[in-house]
Amino acid sequence: MKNIALAAAMLLALHAPHLAAQSSCSSDGVPRPVALFERFVSADCESCWADKATPAPKAPGTVVLDWIVPGTQGDDAPLSAAATRDALARLAALGRTAPTATDVNTAPVQGVQGSRLRVSHGPAINDYLGASIAFSPVPTRGAAPAAGPDAGGFYLLLVESIPAGTEGSPVARHLVRNVYQRSLDNPHTLSKGERSGWRDSRPIYIPEGAKTDRLRLVGWVQDKDGRIIDAAQSRCAP
Repeated sequence: MKNIALAAAMLLALHAPHLAAQSSCSSDGVPRPVALFERFVSADCESCWADKATPAPKAPGTVVLDWIVPGTQGDDAPLSAAATRDALARLAALGRTAPTATDVNTAPVQGVQGSRLRVSHGPAINDYLGASIAFSPVPTRGAAPAAGPDAGGFYLLLVESIPAGTEGSPVARHLVRNVYQRSLDNPHTLSKGERSGWRDSRPIYIPEGAKTDRLRLVGWVQDKDGRIIDAAQSRCAP
């Protein structure tokens, strides 16, 4: 019953007008990212986190993600507090092994003409925040709606943006704190007015140590071969 009540509170916070006025966080008005730039850092490698020469993307509009990968030292690793097994799962999906230092993956966002991916979240409540992701075509007059990804899936990431010069890092970091991922084999159906598409809303746990005022969402949709169809990131308006 407690979990049901918490989930209801999260979804209410996501849609309640008075709470939205306090913290409106969505991808509305945010340009579609052109690529993902993922940095995988071993939890064993404290010097990697403190490296001034940390790899960075050159193309404007690229979303940077920092994954801390569990290391061989377990809980004794210098970066273990921020390590997540989601990083191992992401590496496996990419066909990569856990690095001993830093590994980088770059993936272009293809973009689907006429489509729209939207992510949004409400304020933090009891170590959770209500998050939503939705993919739908935006058909033009006289045109058929765009198709969704074929037997693909989506990722929805809770990301903490860490300014350069803080938390021991000389460069800005975008630390992946939690991940929700699922297949689109059986997508939810949007209302008739929104044509074909899907959406998902749920509470996402905020791990201990994360600063809630730095949190945002990054989401993407991919096809069955892992190619990124569309991507979006949230921005919080005052």
